[in-house]
Amino acid sequence: MGWLQRLFGQEKPQDPQQAISGQAVAQAPMSVPADAPAAEEIPIERVGLNGEYDQSGLAKRVALAFDQDSEVADVDHVYVAQTGSTVVLKGTAPSQEILNKLITIANNVNGASAVDADQVEIG
Repeated sequence: MGWLQRLFGQEKPQDPQQAISGQAVAQAPMSVPADAPAAEEIPIERVGLNGEYDQSGLAKRVALAFDQDSEVADVDHVYVAQTGSTVVLKGTAPSQEILNKLITIANNVNGASAVDADQVEIG
């Protein structure tokens, strides 16, 4: 079972790389009156897997990024959360090398400003 399924009960989206980037999925153009106010932009840390608003969007995109990396895809005792734009890792990592890899992957997800791994034990 992958990260996204284990932590959030969701399947991988059709285009994982686009989901990880936090870019909205292209939708059919709509007719919008010229005097209509601009649509409110979603903060990048709240962009979900399909470009929608999601309170845990960044954490889900990090979990998806972990699923995409074969070195960490099977790690199952580390959990991902977020506090604003900070990715929070919790649990037990099998080695410092794997934890470092998780931190690097999380830092490279669009919208992550920092990674807090203080709650991860090595064991």
